[in-house]
Amino acid sequence: MSLLDELAARLPADCIQTDADVLAAYAQDRAVFEQGGTAAVLVVPRNTAQVVAAVAAANAAGVPVVTRGAGTGLTGAANAVDGCVVVSMHRMDRILEIDTTNRMVRVQPGVINSELKKAVAAHGLFYPPDPASFEMSSIGGNVATNAGGLCCVKYGVTRDYVIALEVVLASGEVLTTGRRTLKSTTGLDLTGLFVGSEGTLGIITEITLKLVPPPPPPATAVAYFDDLAPAGAAIVDIFRQGYEPVLMEIMDQACLVQVEAVYNMELDTDAACLLLIQTAGLGSAESIAAMADICRQHGSSSVYHVKDPAEGDQFIEVRRRVWPAFEKLGKAMLPEDVAVPRQHLPQLLDGIVQIGRRNRVMLPTIGHAGDGNMHPLLVFDGNDADEVARAKTAFAEIVALALRLGGTIAGEHGVGTLKRQFLDDELDPLQLAIQRRVRDTFDPEHRLNPGKAL
Repeated sequence: MSLLDELAARLPADCIQTDADVLAAYAQDRAVFEQGGTAAVLVVPRNTAQVVAAVAAANAAGVPVVTRGAGTGLTGAANAVDGCVVVSMHRMDRILEIDTTNRMVRVQPGVINSELKKAVAAHGLFYPPDPASFEMSSIGGNVATNAGGLCCVKYGVTRDYVIALEVVLASGEVLTTGRRTLKSTTGLDLTGLFVGSEGTLGIITEITLKLVPPPPPPATAVAYFDDLAPAGAAIVDIFRQGYEPVLMEIMDQACLVQVEAVYNMELDTDAACLLLIQTAGLGSAESIAAMADICRQHGSSSVYHVKDPAEGDQFIEVRRRVWPAFEKLGKAMLPEDVAVPRQHLPQLLDGIVQIGRRNRVMLPTIGHAGDGNMHPLLVFDGNDADEVARAKTAFAEIVALALRLGGTIAGEHGVGTLKRQFLDDELDPLQLAIQRRVRDTFDPEHRLNPGKAL
């Protein structure tokens, strides 16, 4: 039978979409440069059994399967390939169980991050991972890319909260990993293999996550610097002196100028950068005052700290408005995602400035300064071939710089197709070969998300 016949024999009609406009809308994520292929069909399942049916139909017809979450990814990891079945998980959006005794939550992959946070907050619990797209991105996508966020410096990334998974394998078998216990040392950590695997090992259909008590109200500090190097030195010194911020973000002058132009937030646009710091818990006011003092010692031109959470959130809003502020320019935007050891942040920040100047590319930089994860934002005219070429050159040079500084090509956005070309630069041949053997074990024919990640 044809692919459509195979699907129709196994699935309700409302789970199958073939309209060309609908297929185009689900063909790619938000990655600039990475164009999606033309899918044969879109499947929108409501449960695990329907995912199994979609995989079985694809296997019978001999076509690949690409799984899609909310489409907020930035590396092309969810892009369709020609002739594939796109399986969109957005209908599988139920919170199945909130276990307050063991502080766990069991969800389907289509649940939106912010909705999960609200649901568990009503039970006095907290789910920490907070990617910038938390109001749009799905938990399944967060798990598939091992998403990070603003609070990673304190709480860690998605991987640190995944306890158990239900996964449909390329064979159509349903694998359950992990346990519903707080501890388990039985067997290998199969759960960890799927976190960050970008849909190449299986289709995640259920997720059990760890929850924690809600954090106490934070104290916040902001510090302007007239040069990037002293800001980097202050960041390093804060950690060397033993302080543990919940959040530490940096925005360079180009970000400040654009946010101020769009939102009029009374920012110091003459400063080279703005450092945002939050801390919480016992002695948070004293800790934030001490960190502010470290910034002064390193030459901050202006430092301000507050105990009022509402006032502190206004400062954090500056960081969240960077992307929408640059969207107002109507240009193409490509966010980089590299990370380096904290002590090398000054060299990374300075190097990014030089790369932007050398390639004549607008290159504002924001990032999670607390864990060394920077997001230079390439802003360019996507219709100007020369400008596009210079942006691509700058993108590759930033990756190379991060590796020279002992860093990684992908801090939290994943690899997808955007950074696949750089894998050999970071992973040694044996490590890469073993990772590919793992993929071969789970999906010998490479039917799941072919051409991505590995």
